[in-house]
Amino acid sequence: MAISADRMTTIPKTEASLILENGMVFRGHSFGAWRSAAGEVVFSTAMTGYPESLTDPSYKGQILVSTYPLIGNYGVPRTYLETGLSASFESEGLQITGLVISDYSSRYSHWNAESSLSEWMTGQQIPGICGVDTRSITRLIREKGAMLGKIVCGEDIDFYDPNTENLVQQVSSSYVNIYGSGTYKIILVDCGTKNNIIRCLLKRDATVMRVPWDFPFHKEPCDGVLLSNGPGDPANCTVTIRNTRELLKKNIPVFGICLGSQIMALASGATTFKLKYGHRSHNQPVRMNRSNRCYITSQNHGYAIAMDSLPEDWEVIFTNLNDHTCEGIAHRGQPFLAVQFHPEASAGPVDTEFLFDDFMATVIKFNNERRCS
Repeated sequence: MAISADRMTTIPKTEASLILENGMVFRGHSFGAWRSAAGEVVFSTAMTGYPESLTDPSYKGQILVSTYPLIGNYGVPRTYLETGLSASFESEGLQITGLVISDYSSRYSHWNAESSLSEWMTGQQIPGICGVDTRSITRLIREKGAMLGKIVCGEDIDFYDPNTENLVQQVSSSYVNIYGSGTYKIILVDCGTKNNIIRCLLKRDATVMRVPWDFPFHKEPCDGVLLSNGPGDPANCTVTIRNTRELLKKNIPVFGICLGSQIMALASGATTFKLKYGHRSHNQPVRMNRSNRCYITSQNHGYAIAMDSLPEDWEVIFTNLNDHTCEGIAHRGQPFLAVQFHPEASAGPVDTEFLFDDFMATVIKFNNERRCS
C-alpha cells in the first residue's frame, strides 16, 4: 500500500516583486493567486508547519516571509474534522495577506496531502512570491524594524498599514459555539483564536464556550475564562478591555495568551507599546522569573506590555531573553495569569503547554472551593 503521494505542480515563471516602504525591491516569480496585495511584512523561522502559520489569525493583514528556504514540499493536508474543528489548520481559511519564500517546491510528497500550496493559495486569492533572498529580507526587518510592504503582480497598489484597523473584529467568530462535554466550562474569548487552544482545553476535561470578541462574557456563569491570541493593536479592542476589567473584579481563573495578555494588562490599568522589531519566530527564549528556567517559545506579535506601568498588585513572571521585554504577568493575589507567547504552538515548540495544566488545576481548585462555600 502506498504511504505517500508524490505530485508535480507547474508554476509559470511570471515575474513579481516585493516592494518595501523604504524603497527596496526584491524581484522573483509569482505563485498562488495572480494579484497584488499589501500589508505589514513579518517573518517566521519555522522549518515545518506552514499550513498552521498561514491559517493563524494573528497573521491577519501581514505578508509572511519564511526564513526556511524550502516551502511547499509536503503540500497541504486534508482537513478532517474533529469536534467541528479542522484537524490541521489553526482556522478555517488562510489569514495571511501574502507569502514570500525562497524556493517553492513544485513536487510535493506526503500521505495526507490534498493539494499543492500554490493551488490552495490560488483558491483563496492569496498571492505569493518565490525566488527571492528571504534571509536578507528578514535581516533587513531585524535591523530597520517592522515595515510595510506589497507584493506586486502586474498592477501596482498603495501600501497598507493593517494596524490602523480593528483586525480582531475581522477574525473573531460572530456567534457563540460550544465544543466538547467536559466537566468544567471555560469561556474562550475569540480575538482570533487558534484552533489548538480549543484542542488543548478539550484534552483537559473542559467544555469550551467560544464567544465573539465583543460578547459580554463577564456576565456569563463559568469555571474559567481564556482570552485568546489575535492580530493588531490591542488598544483597538475597547469592548473586550472593558468587559475584562469587569471580569477581573471577580475571583475567577483567567488565562490570557498573546493579544489576550495585552488585553488583560490594559484592563488592569497598565499600558502597551509597539515593538520596533516584534517577536516573530518559533525559537524565542523566555525566562520564568520565579524559577529562572528558560523555555523556547513560538511568538507572533508586534506589541508588548510596558512593565513599569503594571499596578503594584501585578508582577512580571516571564521575560524575553533577547530584548528583556515582558512575556507574562500574574496577579499577586487573584487567579489571573497571562503570557505573551503561544503555549499551544502548533507545530511546536511545546515547552510551555504545561501552562494549560496549571490553568485547569486552578479552575478545578476554584470550582471545589466554590462548592464548599
